[in-house]
Amino acid sequence: FIVDDIQLGLAKDAGADGVYLMASVLGPQLHHTVDLATMIGLEIIVECHTKSEVSHCLDLMVQNIMITNYDRVYQTYYPDQAIQLAGMFPGSGGPIITLAGGGIDTPERMKKHLAVGYDAVVVGKAIMGNAKAPEFIETVRSRKLLPAEMSQWGLDDYEFDQDGHIIKSPERYDTSQMKGDFPDFSSAIAANKKKKNNNNNNNRPRRNKFGLLP
Repeated sequence: FIVDDIQLGLAKDAGADGVYLMASVLGPQLHHTVDLATMIGLEIIVECHTKSEVSHCLDLMVQNIMITNYDRVYQTYYPDQAIQLAGMFPGSGGPIITLAGGGIDTPERMKKHLAVGYDAVVVGKAIMGNAKAPEFIETVRSRKLLPAEMSQWGLDDYEFDQDGHIIKSPERYDTSQMKGDFPDFSSAIAANKKKKNNNNNNNRPRRNKFGLLP
């Protein structure tokens, strides 16, 4: 755990590109640690679990936030904590990179977290010493998800190809109850991708030659 300024200097001297900070561990010291890490050119990921911790990180303009389902203070696991806090962020692909972790050990859990807007998931047991690790990894790589802004359209059970067309899969879905052809969301998804790219280019803070934010 990063708990002292000297650890940041040692990490930088050892060639580290970034550090992992825990809001629950640093508490009021988080603001100072974030500023110092940024000042010496270290990227940071801040782990949060509560709404107040996330709000604090947003106030500090932290660019990489990881929401954990595990409460380190009370040693308790809340499987849907990250999902409940997903609404605090502007959406996947935005100026803030968001990750979710803690108990995401099945493809279904992974899809559920990504569907609400997280850019990535952090896993451990799902691939370490798990006989189904190849299946999990392949699912993660091949899964085509809707943009977060479309996650409330009731389409979470559908699979999409890279162009945004629904994949017809009789083995997974009972299409006999559907009338007409499958809808085509390719244009909406393409427009959303363009919007996210523009947001990334226009809104992400630029660092000067010393690695400092303006």
